[in-house]
Amino acid sequence: MAHYRKCLEAAIEQLSRFEPEKNNPEQFLEDARASLQTLSPQKQAFVLEVLSGCVEYRKLLTTVVDAFYVRDGRLCLRADYSLFQVICYLATFQLEELGFQVFRDLVKSQPADKMRKFLRFFFNPLNLCSWVKDEWGLTYDTAHVKDWTEPLLRWQPEVQELLSQLEGRLTGQPRPSKAKVTEPKSFNLTVPRPRAIPVPEPVPVMAKATPAPQSTYQPPKEPKVLEMTKRYNRRRAEELLLRANLEEMRCAVPRARREAPAQGSRKLRLRFLPRIHKTPKPTFYRPNEVPVKLNTATILREGALYQRQVEKELQRVDKLVDGAGDFSEFLEWQKRMQAKDQEEQRAADECRRLRGKLSHEEAALARQQLLRENRHRAAEKKEEMAELMRQRAERRLREEKSLKELVEQVAEGQKNVKVVQMKLLKGRQQIVQEVAEESRALLQRSAEEAKEEQRRRWELISQLRALESQPTRQGKLVDLTQTPGHGLEGEMSIVELRERLALLKEAQQREEEEKRDQIIQGKRAKSQELQNALEQISLCRAAMGRSAALRWEEKKAAAPEAPSQDERVQELQRRIEERAAERRRQAAELYMPASRTVGPRLQAQPEAQHWLELEQSQERRLRALQRRGAACGPTRRLQAA
Repeated sequence: MAHYRKCLEAAIEQLSRFEPEKNNPEQFLEDARASLQTLSPQKQAFVLEVLSGCVEYRKLLTTVVDAFYVRDGRLCLRADYSLFQVICYLATFQLEELGFQVFRDLVKSQPADKMRKFLRFFFNPLNLCSWVKDEWGLTYDTAHVKDWTEPLLRWQPEVQELLSQLEGRLTGQPRPSKAKVTEPKSFNLTVPRPRAIPVPEPVPVMAKATPAPQSTYQPPKEPKVLEMTKRYNRRRAEELLLRANLEEMRCAVPRARREAPAQGSRKLRLRFLPRIHKTPKPTFYRPNEVPVKLNTATILREGALYQRQVEKELQRVDKLVDGAGDFSEFLEWQKRMQAKDQEEQRAADECRRLRGKLSHEEAALARQQLLRENRHRAAEKKEEMAELMRQRAERRLREEKSLKELVEQVAEGQKNVKVVQMKLLKGRQQIVQEVAEESRALLQRSAEEAKEEQRRRWELISQLRALESQPTRQGKLVDLTQTPGHGLEGEMSIVELRERLALLKEAQQREEEEKRDQIIQGKRAKSQELQNALEQISLCRAAMGRSAALRWEEKKAAAPEAPSQDERVQELQRRIEERAAERRRQAAELYMPASRTVGPRLQAQPEAQHWLELEQSQERRLRALQRRGAACGPTRRLQAA
């Protein structure tokens, strides 16, 4: 029993030192052979055979032992990992060669509890026939795995008898006596002093934030330019459309050469044959900005919209053909109601604008009142400042007089101090000379020591450089055409691997080219569909433009109604005029006595006059816009259409 225990302990100790990432298997076995020289040749051969088998089938053994720690061995120590690997190797590959008697002696030489748990888990038929077989099949061939698992199933009766013997050994062991529990005692620590109340820190002053720029509150210029361009192009297109509709048949009525002219002014025209003149293309206003480009979604959406409109118009025509009624009277009533609502909306907008104007006038009055109060306070502050300056001048005169007296007293005292200062200066000069001599000696000594240290360092550096300059062999010769020979499926050399990768890359490039061609063909088909949709949209837009121009002519033919004046608008205009008159009167009173004030008020009068003229010009412009409000009604209705 001791013989088996010693062999297993030597194998476990050597196996625990093996690290697959760092150690080479062949070098590891050579080191193990050197460390096992103290054992007998038979024991040494057994231990080396176990070590080589555990290293060769490391993946197979690791799979079983890791699963054991996860399922049944959660309470086992990680230090016993190598022990379970050795037992698993002996049971799988050496059980037929050693015999079950030797294997039983090896198992009994180890702790009974650990061996019972591991053997019960490993020799479980359910585990051997299910996941153990599948996991081993991922690394090795299925025939080899079957040759390894079938002997384990045949040894089931002997293994069960061994497990019953291990359980009997565990039940026969006496229970360990309870140890005396240590009772902790509390430490005799010094009670800390209470903390002092910290001095409050001063509250930091927050820096003034930078105000937002004025451009944040102003609308951008681009929408205004686009709107102006749109209105100009629309008006130009309507004019050209109306001219083309009125004169479209004039050029197609030829006259006979022998027919007498109706008027004398047309004699020169009738001398030649009539010609059909081509309608000039409409020229639109083209801004400097780049035109807006429609994307795919916009084109499809607009095409669907026009398609729905065409279908709706066809349905309406079909209903009229079938005898459906007309909605002309309802449409006339609807137009009247809409015109009435628009008039009320314009009146409400005008009231809102006039309220804003009224609030502006009231704010101007408040600013004038605040300016008057500020000027009064400024005059009082100036008087107080003049009084403070006078008091300060008197105080400075008194201080200069006292300083002159003090200077005279100090000059008298300095005459007696000069003799004492000369004696003190001589003593200090002597001390300085002595200190300078001592420091010079110390500096000379430190310079000699530094030179010696520098010389010694230079010798060491020259020796190190001589050692580094000796040639050393670095690197390892590698044959790229050689196969590793690990016995795995699909082994190949690096050259073959590079060739296969190159072939795989070429195949991927061919697939990418085919996909790219398919994508290009799809894009071309889609672009052709979009082009057709754009042509259809342009035709629909032209038709809608013509219909809108005809509707605009009908609206212009109708007599424009005079804009109605609301009582609220008149009342607000009257209040605004009163506030403006009061503000002008206060401004005149505020700046009237400018000739009797000081220089700054004379400079402020032209600025006030400038602001007054600016406000008057704004009022005149507002009245002109109100007078032209009646003429703007058809234009607003055109924009709404």
